[in-house]
Amino acid sequence: MVIQNRIAEPTSREIPPDLTIPKLFLQKAAQFGSNRVAMREKEGGIWRPISWERYLKNVRDIALGLCRMGLQRGDKVAMIGDNRPEGLWTEMATLCAGGIAVWLFQDCLLDEVQYILDHSDARFLVCEGQEEVDKGLSIRHKCPGLQKIIWDDPKGMRGYTEECLVSLKDVMRLGRESAERDPSELDEMVQQGHGNDVALLFYTSGTTSEPKGVLLTHHNMLTMGAHLMEVDPCLASDDFVSFLPFAWIGEQMMSISCGLLLGFTINFPEEPETALSDLREIGPHVMFAPPRLYEQMTRTVQVKHLDSGWLKRIAFRWAMAIGHKVADMKFKKLPVPWTWRVLRRIAFEGVHKKLRDHLGLSRIRNAYTGGAALGPDHFRFFHALGVNLKQIYGQTEIAGISVVHRSDDIKFDTVGKPIPGTEIAITEDGEIIARSPSVFVGYYKNPEATAGTLRDGWLYSGDRGFIDEDGHLVVFDRSKDVMTLVDGRPFSPQYLETRLKFSPYIKDAWVIGDRREFVTAVVCIDYSVVGRWADGLGVNYTSYSELSQKEETYQLIAAQIRDANRDLPPPARIRRFLNLYKEFDPDDDELTRTRKLRRAFVEQRYGSLVEALYAMVDVYHMDTTITYEDGREAKIRTDLKIRAVPETG
Repeated sequence: MVIQNRIAEPTSREIPPDLTIPKLFLQKAAQFGSNRVAMREKEGGIWRPISWERYLKNVRDIALGLCRMGLQRGDKVAMIGDNRPEGLWTEMATLCAGGIAVWLFQDCLLDEVQYILDHSDARFLVCEGQEEVDKGLSIRHKCPGLQKIIWDDPKGMRGYTEECLVSLKDVMRLGRESAERDPSELDEMVQQGHGNDVALLFYTSGTTSEPKGVLLTHHNMLTMGAHLMEVDPCLASDDFVSFLPFAWIGEQMMSISCGLLLGFTINFPEEPETALSDLREIGPHVMFAPPRLYEQMTRTVQVKHLDSGWLKRIAFRWAMAIGHKVADMKFKKLPVPWTWRVLRRIAFEGVHKKLRDHLGLSRIRNAYTGGAALGPDHFRFFHALGVNLKQIYGQTEIAGISVVHRSDDIKFDTVGKPIPGTEIAITEDGEIIARSPSVFVGYYKNPEATAGTLRDGWLYSGDRGFIDEDGHLVVFDRSKDVMTLVDGRPFSPQYLETRLKFSPYIKDAWVIGDRREFVTAVVCIDYSVVGRWADGLGVNYTSYSELSQKEETYQLIAAQIRDANRDLPPPARIRRFLNLYKEFDPDDDELTRTRKLRRAFVEQRYGSLVEALYAMVDVYHMDTTITYEDGREAKIRTDLKIRAVPETG
């Protein structure tokens, strides 16, 4: 291996090698007891606090109950459901008993559930309610290691009599009986653990193949959290809203690693559909979300701007111009003159303050995004509002994070510098590699993949990038996704896709052009936003498919693409495009469960569509099958228009 360049950040905070997540949990519970709120859950429109004392009691009952049911150290406990206190209690209880937690995305299809349960050798499946129980019962005969299915929500469960089913209340009752006989049993179990024990078995999103099971130890998770807190310390009095799936490493990173180290309060929304409104009620101090959420927030503001009166539109544009000017000065590390500071204050009090409050960002101190690149336009938008948004870079294999922006050193075309204790290097062929105490121990049952990813103590990311003159890491794209333009230069399709998604009318985009004569794109419109726009013009439509193919819609999207093409070299500009008849969907395998485009799959599925884009035809006849979440399939036959993009000025 030849290393071209490397950067490292020393650490001043070391995690004891024998410290585990449960040991830290017991310390925090003893420290805060009944005097501090560990978490809140919204039920019936009311936020209900849960103290650290009650948190500990519930974890104890579940842990001892699972042991009474036969859980052994090293056994896997799988969990599926919404973010809720019971889910976190069960995960912590599993770790306290020496088990390994395995999370599944709630919207996983049956074959995904079967694959993960069977591959992980899970003995227990803990479900939120009837929907998840039905999935477990449907695939149980294909997972011989699965012994018990535990359910929490009793709604709809009255008629279920299968012997494998157990309610979480019954598990907790067994645990209380054990605790009454031996009050020290939980402490004794927790003390048996070591930092090098595996805590989590996390399955990657599987953009090109079957998901791989990532084995992460207690030490992996705690060192990552401690090193992130060296960069951006949180406070025990902070609020955090847990609304992203626990099956995503980013949520574990904040709720478990950082949450336990600092002891801040975790807030659980009432329903996934109410998460954004509940976010506004809490007004968290720290937030972590994938780019899609920030894109949605940006689209919300843009739509409000489009729907507002002329006076509000003028005020918004003026305030955003001020915000952008000041943000650009800070990006360039230039002093902000007092005149611009005064104007910035006026813009904040008159416009930005209300917008931030509407988005739930009124108290935000640090906002992070990761999992994929966020476009520079979105970055400038949030910093213009005064939101300290930072890019995170990492992988599940490094416990979630290895690189992050610093508050006083943000360059939106980079992902920042390594967190303390992490070393980043670039190989001779441009691959990003990392070394830190948070690097995973290997892939479960996959020594070949482990050997290919872990070499000489380095984690090979599969991403291409470089280190710039300021010591920032620039991530170009996944090595397999980098395009070669017609003039021979490499180009990242993801960069252009994020620019397109800054338009409120475009929800998703797929840019094509590797080793072709020009660049093309497949666009998924935002149905609600484009629909509102069409209603204002009196354009009639009855469905997503019909609206996407209206000539007026094509003219609208062509204008958005033309704007995104500005400042790009001619070979990188999109020349032709089409509007897809539907949105990209994880259930159709077009996106991962973390909403990343599965390029290899869509290239195979829509291969004939791509050829039509380059065949210079105006209409393409589409004939395909879509899959619904419940497994039903439907045939789609429609004609898709293909249009050229006007040249930029």
